[in-house]
Amino acid sequence: MPENTLYDVDLLVIGAGSGGVRCARIAASHGARVAVVEGRHWGGTCVNLGCVPKKLMVQASEYGDYVADSHGFGWNTEPGTHDWVKLIDAKDREIHRLNGIYVSMLEKAGVRLITGHARFENTHTIVTTPTGLDPEAKPGRITARHIVIATGSTPTKLPVMGADLAITSDEVFSLPSMPRRVCIIGAGYIGIEFAGIFAGLGASVDLVYRQALPLRGFDEDLRTALHDAIDQRGVRQHEKSSPTRIVRNGDALTVTLDNGTRLEADCVLMATGRHPKTEKLGLETTRVRTTEDGRIEIDRHFETTDPGIFAIGDVTNHLNLTPVAIAEGHILADRLYSDHARGWSFDTTPKAVFFTPPLASVGLTEAEAAEQGATDIYVSKFRPMRHTLSGRERRTLMKLVVDQATQKVVGAHMIGEDAPELMQGLAIAVTAGLHKADFDRTIGIHPTSAEEFVTMRTRTRVAGARGRADD
Repeated sequence: MPENTLYDVDLLVIGAGSGGVRCARIAASHGARVAVVEGRHWGGTCVNLGCVPKKLMVQASEYGDYVADSHGFGWNTEPGTHDWVKLIDAKDREIHRLNGIYVSMLEKAGVRLITGHARFENTHTIVTTPTGLDPEAKPGRITARHIVIATGSTPTKLPVMGADLAITSDEVFSLPSMPRRVCIIGAGYIGIEFAGIFAGLGASVDLVYRQALPLRGFDEDLRTALHDAIDQRGVRQHEKSSPTRIVRNGDALTVTLDNGTRLEADCVLMATGRHPKTEKLGLETTRVRTTEDGRIEIDRHFETTDPGIFAIGDVTNHLNLTPVAIAEGHILADRLYSDHARGWSFDTTPKAVFFTPPLASVGLTEAEAAEQGATDIYVSKFRPMRHTLSGRERRTLMKLVVDQATQKVVGAHMIGEDAPELMQGLAIAVTAGLHKADFDRTIGIHPTSAEEFVTMRTRTRVAGARGRADD
């Protein structure tokens, strides 16, 4: 009797987010018997409480700008009023449609769908309990030769007095009404994006963060340009500050900062990071090891310290981006059930933050490249053509980071309209290891902002082994 027949399925995936769904579908396409357990919502955080609804709300927040900008082009348009409830209803319909697509994809692939909370009984056994996702779901037990943990991450709140009065990104998408005064704590992806969303929809926004500049980990020039863009968006920034307490005063909330400043708000959003969602999985019944912050330890093949149990996506706290989880799920399914596997370049994973204007990056920052040796830096700053007529004071910054010895372009960074769309193409060039000369010999498309990336001929400065100096 084949060994696999000892188990109910060959592969059991815990979590139907982007990574888990991809892993399940690809494994099933290779002939494996696959089941997926999901207890909250099909499609995971990205579809339901992350990338997709966030992008829709960013787009909603920009239409007021379009009306104002149109006047410089001769339109006599008048500002309207925004209907928050209508936006949320439209967003919910789209999310419901996408939920159905995820379920349909799995069913068509022959994947068994199980609704409920999954908990390990041992290395090869999972017990499930109903969560309300499916009213007809019953407790169950299933065995699998291989189990993949793809449970993602969940928001983290700061341990300050009154933290329970604040919401997180899990709740922000379903607020019953539009808050007129918003205090956002944290200046990472989520904090920056919702500062732009609420400001664009007409709210008064305070942004509180610990560092001198927003978006820790991004290129310094980009962070500086974003700081200016946040000011232009009308958001009040409270740099080098942290909240010490949140109290309710009638219908309002008062946030006290460590410098004594008091901020009044109708809503406080804590965008203070996320942590791997490993609690209540019953990992203590296995040999799976986790770090102090809950991250599941894996090897280069995504296998945990308990052979046969794997982990992908945000639960490993590697590169917490949806496309990375998808790639990891695909790689793992191929490795387990196929003779061939495609490769991904994780070192050149592009990233974007959907502020207004948005920013995007790929490859090394100037500081990272400089640590490896002499680096040529090319920077261009300009006012986009659209705003020469709209009158809006919005600037674009583009930057190339070039290894001086090889002349390879090792990093590209941009803040400005369409930055994420442009960066996807540049990510191909950086991944392919193209040289600055390849950029220089490429003909630009005129008039576009994108052409600036192939017309930056004059080096701005040198960083690295020779120090940083202006040419």
